This record gives sequence, structure tokens and C-alpha cells, in this order.
Amino acid sequence: MAIQRFEALSEVAKREYKVYERPSSRITDYFGENVFGEEQMRSHLSTDVYERLMNCIKKGEKIDHDTADAVATALKSWAIAKGATHFTHWFHPLRGTTAEKHDSFFELRNGVAIERFKGSALVQQEPDASSFPHGGIRSTFEARGYTAWDPSSPAFIYEIANAKTLCIPTIFVAYTGEALDNKAPLLKAIHAIDKAATAVCRLFDKDVTSVTVSLGAEQEYFLVDKALYLARPDLVMCGRTIFGHSPSRGQQLSDHYFGSIPRRVTNFMLEFETEALRLGIPVRTRHNEVAPGQFEVAPQFEEVNLAVDHNVLLMDIMERVAEKHNFKVLFHEKPFKGINGSGKHNNWALATNTGRNLLAPTSKAKENLQFLTFLVCTIKAVHDYADVLRASIASASNDLRLGGHEAPPAIMSVFLGAQLTSVIEELEKNAHIKVDKGENAYLKLGISKIPEIILDNTDRNRTSPFAFTGNKFEFRAVGSSAISSVPMTVLNTAVAEVLTQFKQDVEQEMEKEEKKEVAIINVLRKYIKQSKNILFEGDNYSGEWVEEAKKRGLNNFKTTPEALAVYRKKEVKQLFVKHGVFTEVELDARTNLLLDEYIMKIQIESRVIGDLALNHIIPTAIKYQNKLLENCKGLKDVKVDTTYVEGLIKEISEHISEIHKMVNEMTEERKIANAIEDEVTRADGYCFKVKPYFEKIRYHVDKLELLVDDEDWPLPKYRELLFLK
Repeated sequence: MAIQRFEALSEVAKREYKVYERPSSRITDYFGENVFGEEQMRSHLSTDVYERLMNCIKKGEKIDHDTADAVATALKSWAIAKGATHFTHWFHPLRGTTAEKHDSFFELRNGVAIERFKGSALVQQEPDASSFPHGGIRSTFEARGYTAWDPSSPAFIYEIANAKTLCIPTIFVAYTGEALDNKAPLLKAIHAIDKAATAVCRLFDKDVTSVTVSLGAEQEYFLVDKALYLARPDLVMCGRTIFGHSPSRGQQLSDHYFGSIPRRVTNFMLEFETEALRLGIPVRTRHNEVAPGQFEVAPQFEEVNLAVDHNVLLMDIMERVAEKHNFKVLFHEKPFKGINGSGKHNNWALATNTGRNLLAPTSKAKENLQFLTFLVCTIKAVHDYADVLRASIASASNDLRLGGHEAPPAIMSVFLGAQLTSVIEELEKNAHIKVDKGENAYLKLGISKIPEIILDNTDRNRTSPFAFTGNKFEFRAVGSSAISSVPMTVLNTAVAEVLTQFKQDVEQEMEKEEKKEVAIINVLRKYIKQSKNILFEGDNYSGEWVEEAKKRGLNNFKTTPEALAVYRKKEVKQLFVKHGVFTEVELDARTNLLLDEYIMKIQIESRVIGDLALNHIIPTAIKYQNKLLENCKGLKDVKVDTTYVEGLIKEISEHISEIHKMVNEMTEERKIANAIEDEVTRADGYCFKVKPYFEKIRYHVDKLELLVDDEDWPLPKYRELLFLK
């Protein structure tokens, strides 16, 4: 292993820098060139077919066979002209990555070779679904599942190793109709919030006929050299370093953040950004993040369903392009101990078909009452469903990140900033204001003061899990490896529920009040009183906040098994069933899958820890110890003091003994956990019995790293992984 480490270091030193040439200096020349978007549809479809298709997309209606056939023919012609030979239904199964099965356009008909793509193949396919995660929805022998076209997300051509494939975004459902993917529930949640938000908007503007959810997902990641990555079995198997002593220099100088991007990294960024832009992914921002070796890419806001598809596709592009540049991308939330982890900050907002951002204050009092409505309803949604939001970002890897090194804690709270907080407090205080006929309701209610709030007139709070940032909310607790569809499904459903209730409450209040504005304000005041416990402006890391949150009734679920338990609550199931997002069966299946995934990840890490500790670390320590023993004997022969060497030998022996003992104990606890039939109890066993050994074993291994000769140490060290680019 030590040989592999030094061979890897030698390989890194010889890396050559090659300049990547973009196809044009103007991004607009190639943006979306591999996407069958509106422009391509307009040029390849007849006017009648184009209008029918766009109408179906906007209204979410079923596409008829004739339209599907016409679109399929146009898609085939466009794709073949661009060099594609195959097509695939591209979907998001319940395993955290995408899936695809490629079929050729080529067919033999009566011995004649033709290229063919029918509307039926575009609209629906039947992949073998037996090996995809299903959480108990179906038996393994029931293999049938269906992929169904999602026309709201445009088809695209993806090129890998000179093979071009037409990818058609789809949902994935079981033969019995249950969703087996992450896209179908998201689409249902989008429909739910559109319906609820539109109804509320019409209290202010009758021209509003729809509300769109937008998302901007800031993607953080680490880069390590491929050779060093391959010399770390823990990175290969777990995506994170299970051992490794912190380097003398980490992020304490803050010199990496927004610093000059290394040349090799810039080259990698240019290529993956170009590929992303050609696929219509509107990446705009790149920069060094806080930790050494950590970076970020951020896109422009898009409709949430498309934004999720683009983020998943972007991650795949980054991994493929990184290989070409001899890098490995780490999306794990906490690949390195002692420095910042990585998140995927989900910037969420709502906009009307009339072009109004519902979370942006303006200079008009009427629009600001609408802004306050959606602001307060969102706060109440986070308050009422805080535990469900915590569950939506739960994973073994995110558990390691939450609560340290600028990552928000597991306690859900909302940050508004000082000025907005004062507005909310003022709104709550000024109760029972009577507005007479003819009076300016907005002036009397104090709404006219709100135009003083300007865009981004809020400070940043990097410790807050859910922060208002001027014209949007930023869900900062989402992990970097997560699929954003899950937290977005939960958030949209929760806000849809509160907006639905708000509309009903306002209608009831209007039976008592002559002015609609007064009725709205009265309901908002009630909501503020009910949900103000979720508002927090201070340091989310402080021990005082933990105690204060407990007094406020806010839960602090630090582990995934604790967080996922909320999905089994009756009222939570009713929330999703009410809005048609999940059935109880689908929600139970997802809970089972998430627990299974948690168990398997902890199990894999436990096995890797045992393997590395017993087969690599201990033999290395013993080998070095033998060198010390020979040295000690030689020193005694010449009558030189051996106190230090003997002490070092004993210290190494103590660490070796502790590692061996604890690995055996951990293995026994794993066997006990594996024997438990109940999934919840087994997950608890892995969480509270097996996992605690990880840090204990690591402590002794990391101590050995400081004691054993650097030339003998088998694993690339943090200083090499983080700083060699």
C-alpha cells in the first residue's frame, strides 16, 4: 500500500496541463444545441402539432397518439441528424442516481433496414423493474414497470465515448401504478402548490392563472487527483475518508475561499460547463469554496422539475469529465474530517404567470401584502412540518455534515434578517385595527412601510437551515449528494397545505370583516403567533440555541433513523395523501428504502474500517514497530539511552491493541444488528451500537499516522489529497 501511495504521488507530480478550447467565446452560440427545446420544436414540428404539444405541456394534459407520433418522428430526425443512433427513457429510480436502457432506432422490416421511432415508444416503455429499489411495493418476481414521458422536461442528446443517445426524461411507475421514482411525486407536489398558490394569488390579482416553483441548486463538491483517490480504498468504497489526521494547514487561513482557481481545475471546469451549457443547463457561477480542494458551481434559476433534472445531469457530466482530467469528484457531504462539508443549497421561489415573484417585496403596498402572505405562509409551513423537512434531507452522509463547519444544524429554523423580523413583529403587535369605509387600508394597517425593504437587505446566516435571502428562501440543509426532488417535494407539499388553509381562513374571516385586506392581515397575525417559534436570528451552533430550541418545542434529530420516524406518523401520511403526492403505500416504501440505504451505508463503512484497520494499518504499524525494536537493540549494544524508543514502541502497541479490540467488538455488534428482523430496530442497532465505534477506531489510527514513519504509511494523507492539484 505504501508503494501505491508514493506511485500515486509521483503520478500527480507528472500531470500535464492541457488547455481546453470552448467551441465559441459566446455561450449563446452553443447553449442548448443538444436539447430539443421550444426553438427546435418550432422548427421541426408543424404549427398545429407544436401548438397542441405546448398546450398539453402547459395544462398537464395527456398527449394524443397522433401528436405523439408526430413528435417522435421529428425527434428521430433531429437526433439522427446530430449523430444519435439510440434512444433511452431517462429516469430517476429510488437509488439516488439516474437510469437508462438504450434502444436503437434501427429495425429490420421484411429484410429491409430502416430507422424508426414511434409515438408509442416515445410515450411509454417497459424496462425490467425487478432490480430497482421498491421498498416492499412489489415482489422481486414482479418485474414489470413502466417509464412514461415527461414532456415538461425537454429531450436531449448525451454523448459518451463518441456514442450519442437521445435521452427522454420520464417518470417510472410500477405495474400497479405506484411511483418507483423521485420525479412523479415532485410533479404531483408542483401541481398541488400551483393550485393552492394560484387560489391565494387571485385574492390579489384575478389575472393570475398559474404559479410556477423555481429552484436554483448550488452544487458544492471536492476534487482529488484520480491516482490519490485510487490509493484510498475508503474513498473508493465509501466516498469519504474514514481515517486521516488533519493537516497542519487546513482552512484556518481562509485563503482558499474565492481564491484563484488552480489551472487543472479551471480546465476541468471549462469542459464540464461547456458540456452542461450545450445540454441547456444554465451554469453561471464557479468559485473556490472554503475548504481546500472544495469548489462550487451554481446555475441560474429554472422551473423546479427542470432544475432537478439538470442538477442530476450536471453531476453525471462532472463525474465523466473529471475522469478525462484525471480527477475524481466527491459529492459526499463530509469526505474529510475537520473541514467544511458540502451542501446543495436549494434556492426556492414562487412566480406567477404574470411575471410576479411572490417572495420579492416591491414599492406597492398591495403587492407587499401579497408578499407578506406568501412569506408568512412559508414560515408557517416550515414550522408545522419542520420534522418532515428534516426527514427529507436525512442520510448517513448528511448526518456527518449537519451541525459543524458552517453547515446548519439538524434543528430546523427560519432566518429572516433584522429588518424583516421587525416587520413581522410589528405586524403581530398591531392587532385589532379597525378600517372604516373610504380609509386607505394599506396605510392604516402599516403595509405602506414595507417598501423600505429592498432586495437582499438581509444579512447572511450560514448557520441557518432555511434562510430568506431577499427574494427567495434558501434551504441550506440539503446535502451535496442529495437529489433535490425529495426536499422540494416535501417543501412544496407543506406550503401547498398552508396556502390551502390560508384561503379557507381568509374566507371565514371575510364573513366578519367588510374589507378583504383586514381579513388577510388578521389571518397573517394568527399565523405569525402560531409559528414564530421557528424564527431564529442568532448562532445556530450555540449551546444556548439547542436549549432554547428545546423550550420552543423544536426537535433536534441528529441521526437519520430518528428523523425518518416522522414519515410513519398518521398526520404526515394524511398530508401527502390529501394533496395526491404519495399514497400511504408509497410513503411507507420510501421510508423502508431510506432505512435500508442507511443500514447498508453504515454496514459498508464498518466493513471497510475493519479491512483497512486489520489488513493495512496494523501490519504497517507492526512493521514500523519491528524497525524500532531493531533500532532499540542496536542502541542498547552501544549503551545509548533507549527511553524514547521504548516509549514509542509501547505507545504504538497500545494503539494496535485498542484498534484490534474495537474492530472485533464492532464486528460483533454488526452481527447482532444483522440478526434483527425489524428494519427500524436494525437501523437503530447500526446507528447507536455499530457507528459509535467509527470515531473510536479512527482516533487510534490517526494517532498511528503521526507515529509511523511517513515512508511506511500506506494511505495518501490529507495534505496530499486536499492540496495536490
